[in-house]
Amino acid sequence: MSKIKPSKGSPYARILGVGGYRPARVVPNEVILETIDSSDEWIRSRSGIRTRHWANDEETVSAMSLEAAGKALAAAGIAAEQVGAVVVSTVSHFEQTPAVATEIAAKLGTDRAAAFDISAGCAGFGYALTLAKGMVVEGSAEYVVVIGVERLSDLTDLEDRATAFLFGDGAGAVVVGPSDEPGIGPTVWGSEGDKSDVIKQTVSWNDYRVGSELARLPLDSAGRVKFPAITQEGQTVFRWAVFEMAKVAQQALDAAGIGPDELDVFIPHQANERIIDSLFKTLKLPETVTVARDVRTTGNTSAASIPLAMDRLMETGEAKSGDTALVIGFGAGLAYAATVVTLP
Repeated sequence: MSKIKPSKGSPYARILGVGGYRPARVVPNEVILETIDSSDEWIRSRSGIRTRHWANDEETVSAMSLEAAGKALAAAGIAAEQVGAVVVSTVSHFEQTPAVATEIAAKLGTDRAAAFDISAGCAGFGYALTLAKGMVVEGSAEYVVVIGVERLSDLTDLEDRATAFLFGDGAGAVVVGPSDEPGIGPTVWGSEGDKSDVIKQTVSWNDYRVGSELARLPLDSAGRVKFPAITQEGQTVFRWAVFEMAKVAQQALDAAGIGPDELDVFIPHQANERIIDSLFKTLKLPETVTVARDVRTTGNTSAASIPLAMDRLMETGEAKSGDTALVIGFGAGLAYAATVVTLP
């Protein structure tokens, strides 16, 4: 017989508050067209993107996260010292260690909260949300701050016609805490690592080591060595997202026991409006379901995209507290995560 005492957590968990931060600088497609041969009409028709936000030097991963997390805590009515854990999903914090979550936890004013980063690309928010739910139910933290944050402008090759227009910067955060009824459904998640090369970093950091073969490093049009960027095989990613992620989204609905007619809001990863439209159609969601289309003005912000879209829907009144929402993230890895949540 085990001598270990059972955990004493909450029977269920839910999202208690949401917050977002978008950098002040708004970048229209016309700026992108200065470095690629394309058109505003082509970008809009292919992605739905009209503008995106790019961070300045002061709008760091940490600074944007603090803004979003502070807003989420205020919305939840939770003091920072009540937070037991801070989980940050990002691929654009360029210090290998320590985790940026530890800095954020301290600056928020938490009382020595557990803090760590995860890297799951555009699926990262769903991964972090699942971890937070587990902590609340297990009892290792009563309240958890989950942050998705990216400065993808730092990882964008502005001369790459296929990706230059896609990415934006920002941070989104939620507070997860105890609930007397289910507020976060079962997560359907996974990865297809055999396809990991269809979304990847152009150059390994190892290639920048002193003594490495510099001839392998990419150069820009002026002959300067390029910083690593995100690249992808667009058509492969599009087909995978449309066909495979529709199945995952349906599995998440089934796991939560929610039918399409019971859904109020659909918040998919904001990668491409054509993907969003295809998922909506394949899932046969009713026209009454509110669909997040934050991609139009925010672009693809990877791990930040779902909480940013959620925050905007709540802020504009397009979605309301208590609504039932299907959220699904998918991207590099190829990793994915989908679940049904009750909006705060």
